[in-house]
Amino acid sequence: MDWGTELWDQCDIIEKHTQSGLELVEKYVKFVKERTEIEQSYAKQLRNLSKKYNQKRSNKDEPDCRLSSYQSFVDILNEMNDYAGQRELIAENMIMNICIDLTKYLQELKQERKTYLLEAKKAQQSLESTYKQLDSSKKRFEREWREAERAAQYAEKTDQDINATKADVEKAKQQAHMRARVAEDCKNDYAAQLQKYNKEQSQFYFNDMPLIFNKLQDLDERRIRKLGHGYILFSDTEKNVMPIIGKCLEGITKAGTNVNEKNDTMLIIEQNKSGFERPGDVEFEDYSQGINRASSDSSLGTPKGPMDLLGKNKSKNFWLFKRSKKFTPDRIMPTVTEDFGHLPPEQRRKRLQQKLEEISKELQKEADQSEALGKMKDVYEKNPQMGDPASLATQISQTSQNIERLRGELNKYETWLSEAGARGDTLRYRAHSFNNNGAHEVLSPDGAHSDESTPDPSQAIYAEFDDDFEDEEPAAPIGKCTAMYNFPGASEGTISMQEGEVLAVVEEDKGDGWTRVRRHNGDEGYIPTSYVTITLNK
Repeated sequence: MDWGTELWDQCDIIEKHTQSGLELVEKYVKFVKERTEIEQSYAKQLRNLSKKYNQKRSNKDEPDCRLSSYQSFVDILNEMNDYAGQRELIAENMIMNICIDLTKYLQELKQERKTYLLEAKKAQQSLESTYKQLDSSKKRFEREWREAERAAQYAEKTDQDINATKADVEKAKQQAHMRARVAEDCKNDYAAQLQKYNKEQSQFYFNDMPLIFNKLQDLDERRIRKLGHGYILFSDTEKNVMPIIGKCLEGITKAGTNVNEKNDTMLIIEQNKSGFERPGDVEFEDYSQGINRASSDSSLGTPKGPMDLLGKNKSKNFWLFKRSKKFTPDRIMPTVTEDFGHLPPEQRRKRLQQKLEEISKELQKEADQSEALGKMKDVYEKNPQMGDPASLATQISQTSQNIERLRGELNKYETWLSEAGARGDTLRYRAHSFNNNGAHEVLSPDGAHSDESTPDPSQAIYAEFDDDFEDEEPAAPIGKCTAMYNFPGASEGTISMQEGEVLAVVEEDKGDGWTRVRRHNGDEGYIPTSYVTITLNK
């Protein structure tokens, strides 16, 4: 069943229905837009909320930052921020896949509908024009036929009139004959117009209008199908991000399970333990005998501790909970010093150990940089076409100065750590320090230096490639490379190669321009990274 057959006489209904369908599409697009505005507003509020409560974590050195409950709360804020991003993604996808797409499609449907209705209007106008011509020819035929009848009656009456002359009779007959011929012509014209109109009317109702109605039916079906797809997208757009939203919610759950009350309370001890011993009993001062007994070393074995920090003022008690007082100049907080002397002994030791670890890492980095520059300088000296050795002088000098500065700081903090009374199990950071050429120093059990070699510091950065890996088991290849150019491998630690040769990659370029490779026969060495194309294993 189709509109052209079943609704051939319902043009107005079809026009009204198709218009209503297009308005429904517009209404749905508007609905989705308002939904996206809600999503965007919701996401913005979530981001602002997350940002508001994230501002207090700007200082990562605060003690609370290490607590699992604090870290979990920060994780929840981050997950909430990611969740807000997914809500924004829902809004963006709805705008792109529903609103913009349906709006564009709607404009195409409107233009197509307009074209079909215009065709129907033209066909209607053409049929109406033919009908007017038919009606005009019919009326003319009617008028001329009546005139012909009157002319015939007049001719017959004249012929029977005895007083009429022969000329009058002949004239009346000629007039009647002329009117009859004109009426016959009008009749023929009317018949032709009627045949034409019937043909056009049949074409109009059985061909033209059914075809247009069927086109409008197809248009409406496509509109409904597209709108139904838009309804599905409204759901699928949110379903597609549900896995990620689920991960955000799982992250929040994981943040809750990561809270460890025991670790947090132990961390409070680690962060705030002063190392002081509890104060001993307050001594009895016997004023009845008129003397003030001084403190003796044998009195209850009272250790010195917090009372000494109070300026040995025996008239003041050591309170665990300090009373709130107004700020006065004599209550200014102690000045923070480089050796962390303002901290209690236990906390001071921990801060000094952390500082030593940081300096050791920086020193290791500078030593690696010095070694790389030495390798590069050596290659430049033996292969001038690869670069000018003098261009590295500034970097080498700066690296050497950095190493000396860091070694000085390392010694300084080690001294402070020793003064702070480092325990027997405290890590000896000198074991991680480096001499000028980047080699590890060795400490004897009593802490004295026992350097196996003490080369001239000025020659440290010019060290050749070492062959430490010769005594180790061969490392597993991490990829392969193909030589693009010949390389002589004249420098110590390098290996020669020919154009097109395939080598196994043992160690990636660490930023110094060299890659460590191995041949099938087991020979290993360094080659310029720019001389090969590298393919790493996945």
